[in-house]
Amino acid sequence: MSKKLTSVLVLGLAMLLSFSIFATAETNLVVTQMYDAVSLDPHGENDQASARVRRQIYDTLVIQDGDLNIIPGLAKSWEHVDEVTWEFSLRPDVYFHNGDKLTAEDVKFTFDRLRDPDTAAPGAFIVGFMEDVEVVDSMTVRITTDGPFAPMLAHLSHGVTGILNQSVVEEAGEDYGTTVVVGTGAFKFDSWSAGSHITLTRNPDYWGHVAEVDKVTFRSIPEGTVRAIELETGGVDIAMGIEPIDEPRMEEDPNVEVLRTPGLGADYVGFNCEKPPFDNVLVRQAINHAIDMDLIIEVVYAGQGVRAVSPISPTVWGANPDLEGYTYDPDKARDLLAEAGYADGFETSIWTNDNPLRMQAAEIIQADLAEIGIDVDVQIMEWGPYLAETGEGKHDMFILGWTTVTGDADYGLFPLFHSSTYGPEGNRTFWSTPRVDELLSRARANSDPDERLEMYYEAQEIIAEGAPWIFMRAPINVDGIRDNITGFEPHPSGDFFLNTVVKN
Repeated sequence: MSKKLTSVLVLGLAMLLSFSIFATAETNLVVTQMYDAVSLDPHGENDQASARVRRQIYDTLVIQDGDLNIIPGLAKSWEHVDEVTWEFSLRPDVYFHNGDKLTAEDVKFTFDRLRDPDTAAPGAFIVGFMEDVEVVDSMTVRITTDGPFAPMLAHLSHGVTGILNQSVVEEAGEDYGTTVVVGTGAFKFDSWSAGSHITLTRNPDYWGHVAEVDKVTFRSIPEGTVRAIELETGGVDIAMGIEPIDEPRMEEDPNVEVLRTPGLGADYVGFNCEKPPFDNVLVRQAINHAIDMDLIIEVVYAGQGVRAVSPISPTVWGANPDLEGYTYDPDKARDLLAEAGYADGFETSIWTNDNPLRMQAAEIIQADLAEIGIDVDVQIMEWGPYLAETGEGKHDMFILGWTTVTGDADYGLFPLFHSSTYGPEGNRTFWSTPRVDELLSRARANSDPDERLEMYYEAQEIIAEGAPWIFMRAPINVDGIRDNITGFEPHPSGDFFLNTVVKN
């Protein structure tokens, strides 16, 4: 054989091999967010970092689309039999990642486990309205509520209600949610390197739209600028939470698209209303008047959001449009402190996690309160202990956010201000009043939208007057994607589905 012919054959073989490798190369979609997940058990911590990953692994009976409409999920249809009875018919073609077929028994197990006090699930309030869950047949579930419950379907779209495989959970025991994770979703759990990344792989047998990419890697990168640089250089494909300092540069980058979505969230500083001096409403009102919140939004958040006047975002159904909020008025703040018996101020602390924007906000709050005689110690904590200890009420003041994932005022008010949800379920301020309890309980049991609105408006007026929070801002979600990414649809809740994303 001639040297020329040999060279041609070798070249052809190399090209064929190269094409084969290219054709079979895996597509790995890399997504970054600030925090690592805490638990991949839906009944674990109810935090957004965990929720975003779990959305890819688990399915709920119903789904809330980007326009906040309820559409079928694992339930192909449902019937509101009477005021307190709902029946859900399951899709017949759904299988868990281990090959087990989804049945009504799994649905019942999931909701019973979520409601079980021994589970101590932070998201248990999501299904607190359930009186009983009954298996009608292998593909039909009947849910009986403890009274009429208007936001029923919205609550069942929450990721906390992702359906579990009973046999897998029971066999895994305490390992479930860390090393053992099984759902019905578009992606399967592969591995988790704590503090670094979580890897998921495509579920080829998914009942819905089979994922367009082979793998998804969630990377936790606490520093916002590092997340932005990783997006600019192609180290990640999607970056959640573009920070204000990086947004202008991202807008100028031809390889990056910045997505701004009106959110369902609220950022706030919570008081521990069971601890003096924060058990005094005059002190809480004084502090609200002492903070220049417009300055914080301008300097810290660079306009990524609007000043909050209510506990819920204007995007949420039921938000009161007539509230005016607290004016920046240090003189009034001093007068209120004196009236409360603290003319000389006092010493306290404010907790925040290691979110740089919250840390900056805490420093401005510290400076503003110093002007009225309140000496504030800013304490920075790691995310896991931060959630645990604020849930236990060990704080004085703390900075946190809440996303009304369902888009309904019930979810934005009941868990945060009802007396039955003190602690990790949401009410970390330990504040409530009998009237707000009554209004929130009645509103969720009323099917008349206009009457519900009246109740929610009044509840927000009372909450604003009671000032268990410093009302900060209603954020705008700002995310970034590379120009080779299509099919990504941000959701107002901050959650999203990745099975429609294409990486070109």
